Amino acid sequence: MDVRQLTPFLSVSPQLTPADVGLAAAAGFKAIVCNRPERESEDQPANDDIQAACERHGLAWHYLPVVSGQITDADVAAFRELMNVLQGPVLAFCRTGTRSTTLWALSEAPHLDAAAILNTASAAGYDLTGLRERLRALAGRTEAMPGMSGPRHDVLIVGGGAGGQAVAGSLLRRQPDLDIAIVEPRTEHYYQPGWTLVGGGVFDRRDTVRPMEKVMPEDVKWYRAAAAAFQPEHQQLVLEDGERIGYRVLVVAPGLQLDWDAIPGLRDTLGCNGVTSNYLFDLAPYTWELVQNLRGGRALFTQPPMPIKCAGAPQKAMYLACDHWSRQQRLKYIDVEFCTAGAALFGVADYVPALMDYVQKYGIRLNLQHNLLAVDGPARTATFKVSDAEGHSREVEKPFDMLHVCPPQKAPAFISASPLADADGWLALDPQTLQHKRYGDIFGLGDAGNTPNAKTAAAVRKQAPVVAENVIRALLGEAPRAVYDGYGSCPLTVERGKIVLAEFGYGGKLQPTFPTWLVEGRHPSRLAWLLKEKLLPWIYWNAMLKGREWLAGPQLLEHRPAQHEAASACDFGDRKQES
Repeated sequence: MDVRQLTPFLSVSPQLTPADVGLAAAAGFKAIVCNRPERESEDQPANDDIQAACERHGLAWHYLPVVSGQITDADVAAFRELMNVLQGPVLAFCRTGTRSTTLWALSEAPHLDAAAILNTASAAGYDLTGLRERLRALAGRTEAMPGMSGPRHDVLIVGGGAGGQAVAGSLLRRQPDLDIAIVEPRTEHYYQPGWTLVGGGVFDRRDTVRPMEKVMPEDVKWYRAAAAAFQPEHQQLVLEDGERIGYRVLVVAPGLQLDWDAIPGLRDTLGCNGVTSNYLFDLAPYTWELVQNLRGGRALFTQPPMPIKCAGAPQKAMYLACDHWSRQQRLKYIDVEFCTAGAALFGVADYVPALMDYVQKYGIRLNLQHNLLAVDGPARTATFKVSDAEGHSREVEKPFDMLHVCPPQKAPAFISASPLADADGWLALDPQTLQHKRYGDIFGLGDAGNTPNAKTAAAVRKQAPVVAENVIRALLGEAPRAVYDGYGSCPLTVERGKIVLAEFGYGGKLQPTFPTWLVEGRHPSRLAWLLKEKLLPWIYWNAMLKGREWLAGPQLLEHRPAQHEAASACDFGDRKQES
C-alpha cells in the first residue's frame, strides 16, 4: 500500500485492494473514499470487494468517482462537501492517486495559496503544475485560460508498455539529446509473453514483472498519470488531472483493453469455480493450480473473435495443460475441448498441419465457430453461440470442471472516443509507415493500432524502429521512409520442450528469421523452445526496451512518391505552424 499524506486529515493512494483495507485500518484511517469509476480497466479490483473489506474492518466507505481528465466544478464541490462531514483521517484513492490529489487541490484553492497547494502535492509525489491557472482562478486571482498549454516536448509517448519503451529506446539511440516524455500510470512493467509459461508451470510469475522506474530510461520525463483525451489540433494531450502536455510529435502505444464485461458472469467468477485466464498476471498461477489438481472431467479452452493479442495464446495454454496431463497419465480421464469463434484452428494455413497433429495426439475436440456468450461460475456452465456455414446459429450450454477464457478485446475508451480512431475504434494508422492517416505528427504502434498484423510483442519489436526512424524524419519536416512489413511471431508451445515457431507478415506471408536447416517453423522444434524460454525474455529486457535493434532494423525506402511526400511534409509543417 502506497499511502501519501497531503494533510493530517487526508492521505491519497494509488488503487487499493481488499487486502490493503486491513493495513489502512491498522494505520488509523477511519474512512476510505474511491475516486475511480468502477471497471475503468481490466486489472481493477471490484469496488464491492473493497467495500466489504471496509465493513469488516469498521471503516466508512464512500464512492465518489470522477472521469479521468474531466474533473468538473461539481466534482470538486461534492468532494469538499464529503470532506466536511467525514471523520478522519481519510484515505482517498484512484488509479494513481492523481485524481484524488487534484480534487483536494481544487477544493482547497479558495483559501490556500496555489504555490502552497502545488508544493504539498509535489512533496507527495504528484506534479500538478498544469493546474496552476485553474487554482489561481478559483482563488479569484486571475481567469482560467481555456486551451492553455503546459509543458511541451519534442516527442510525447502515450504508454510505457512494450511499444512505448521500445520506441523511446530506439529514439535515444538515434538522438540521445532528444526531449522525450512518456505518459504511463502503472508502477509495474510486465513481460506478458511469459504468462503462458507461468500458466504452464515453467516460469515463476515474479520473473515477468519489474518496477516501472527500473525500466523507464533516465533521460525520459515520466508523467505518472493516465492519458484522458487528445487535442491534435493544438498538438496537446490532456491528462487525467486536466493538465495539458504539448508535443512536436506524438507516439500512441497504450495497448488494448480486455473486455471481461462483454461476457456476462465472467468477471464475477474469475479466479474461482475453475475459471481462469493466462491473460491476467494475477490469474496465470491459478491456471497452473487448476492444471495440477484436475484429475478428470471436462476442460474448456476458449478464443473470441479477432482481434486479440497473441492469437495463439489460448491454444498454448491448452497444449501445455494436455502435455502435463499426459505425463501424469491423466489425459485419458479428461475431455478437452477447444472452442474458438473462428472458422479455422489458426489464421495462417501453413502452421495448421503441425497443430492438428497435436490436437489429434491429445484427443482434443475442436469446436469451430463457438463463441462464448456467458459463464455461470457456481453452476460451472458455459454458454456458447454456435454458428454453421450457412450463417444459422444456436446456443449450446457446456458444463466444465476447468474453463480457460481468452476475453474479447477492444481499444481503450480514450482511444476509441478520440479523433485518432477509425470507425471501429482503433488507431487509424498507415500499415507501412505507422503514421496516423489524418495527422502527420502522430504515429502509433502496438495492440491499439488498426494495422492487420498479429498483435504480439514480436510485432512491436519490429514496429518500434520503424516509428523511431519516421519520428526523427517528422521532426525534420520530412516524410516517412521506414516501412513495416507486418511481421509478427507466435511461438506455439505445443508441449513442454517443443514449439511451432510461427513467423509471418501481412497477408500470412511466411517470414522466418532463421534458415530452415536451423529452425523449421512449420514443425515443432526444441531449439524454438530454448529461444522462447531462455533467449526471448533476455532480448525483451536488455535489447528491445533499450533500443538495440538486433535483427529488427527498419527497412528504408530509397524514394517515396513525390505527391505523398509533399502531402505528408506539408501536413506536418502546416500544423506545426498553427501550434
